Amino acid sequence: MPTPELDIELDKFRELVGAALAEGGTQSLIKLTDEELAVLDPDALEDVVVPAPHLATLSDEQRQWVLGTALRSLVSRGAVEVTNIAELDAVLKSEGTDSGLTADVDMKVTPEVSMALTLRRTASRALAVEQQTSNGTVTAFVFVHSPELLLIEQVTGGGMHIFTLASKAQDAAKMVQALVDPFGVADRDGKTIRLDASALTTGAVDKSLARVIDNALVVSQLMVLDARPGPLLTTYASDREVWAVHVESPQDPTGITAQEVSERTLEERIVKLIKQPAA
Repeated sequence: MPTPELDIELDKFRELVGAALAEGGTQSLIKLTDEELAVLDPDALEDVVVPAPHLATLSDEQRQWVLGTALRSLVSRGAVEVTNIAELDAVLKSEGTDSGLTADVDMKVTPEVSMALTLRRTASRALAVEQQTSNGTVTAFVFVHSPELLLIEQVTGGGMHIFTLASKAQDAAKMVQALVDPFGVADRDGKTIRLDASALTTGAVDKSLARVIDNALVVSQLMVLDARPGPLLTTYASDREVWAVHVESPQDPTGITAQEVSERTLEERIVKLIKQPAA
């Protein structure tokens, strides 16, 4: 099944979408499941870094069943239009015979679907976020195209992908911050502690940091994805405070700092990661 392609050049597409966002502001785009994305853009399962947690639990036979159901779902809610239904019907009716009939699905997608598929594939860089709690893992990706055009894709543990278009880094950062500090307890800036890589265990770090690591209800990893490995930020959120451990370069054992952070500082840290210059 071919991946939907743009009728205009990518730069022009980004310019038009960015201009529309500048007028309307950050807005929800579309929600798609693992299996719907696999139907719409099967190559993305290998080419795009976003996980497909629900599909990952299924056998090959189960996948075929859910992909068929996903296509029916996309058609029924108007996300795609299949233009060769009669041809596909003929193939289905011929099953179990010696006709040998086959057919590819010829489909047209809505602008919202096309936009989501295109922007997640063509970003110059991205911020990957992983939130871990006792309930499981939630991931999010901020695909950066320009200061005025960002696509946020949040992936639930059940394989639901929620797409949002953001018109500025601050809006994207607030969505990420809701994952990092879901209880809204980041309220003060503490002193900055410099760490050695060998000291990153709860028994060898500052007692305040060790306490929040031991009592963390939410642990989040934020990583800049680019041609060159970017900065890393690990956050620990308890029911009282949020600490951020910053690693300037994954290949450099120096430049590691830890600090209790306020809501404002946490947002600034996330914005800085989103705005990290491309390699």
